[in-house]
Amino acid sequence: MSIKAMVFAAGLGTRLYPLTANRPKALVRMNGIPLLQHVLDKIIASGIENIVVNVHHFPDQIIDFIKGHPFQADIRISDERAYLRDTAGGLKFAEPFLDNCDAILLYNTDIITSLSIPDLIAHHEKSEADVTLAVRNRKTQRYFLFDEEDMRLCGWRNHANGQEILPRTPSRPMELAFSGIHVVNRDFLNHIPTVEMLSLTPLYLQLVNNLHINGYQHDSDEWMDIGKYKEYSNILS
Repeated sequence: MSIKAMVFAAGLGTRLYPLTANRPKALVRMNGIPLLQHVLDKIIASGIENIVVNVHHFPDQIIDFIKGHPFQADIRISDERAYLRDTAGGLKFAEPFLDNCDAILLYNTDIITSLSIPDLIAHHEKSEADVTLAVRNRKTQRYFLFDEEDMRLCGWRNHANGQEILPRTPSRPMELAFSGIHVVNRDFLNHIPTVEMLSLTPLYLQLVNNLHINGYQHDSDEWMDIGKYKEYSNILS
């Protein structure tokens, strides 16, 4: 299976303010190393050599950082400085860079984890899924809902406001939290409408009855979301 990767690095980083007042979230440092470098090093170490990074907030800083580091990969920039397109919109906008592959690894730049990318991709290929979401049993407010019998995506639940979307009825519903890492087949891009801004979460929920979207549970791995200032401060303290 031929794999390319896309790193979502275009966000405003508002949850990390004031660290993002003069830099993009992707260049906030963890253990002295920018988050983007953590992610790119991990992806490249997994054997993926073609990577797209989208940019919007302080885009030139990210572009200069990538140019100034000897990453052993072909890294292309999807420039969204005109306006943010969110995850699905950003993926569709980067489509010209994502040809000639079977699947695409999607990775949020604020995620630090020991999850094995080769194991995730192998699971995706073996399951013959259209989309595979890395998920964990952890406490949060928003969950994807899966059928415990086959790990097929069924819906979404927000405990903060009680909202639930359940387009597919599960035999045994199971709540799991999204880990910010997923794999989509290249053909999945054909299901993204040409719009200026769209998130992947509602799109996945719209497509659960048409595509095979499943979960890859990785509870034994270490995992950190560095996207919030409180969590970032707690990790460093």
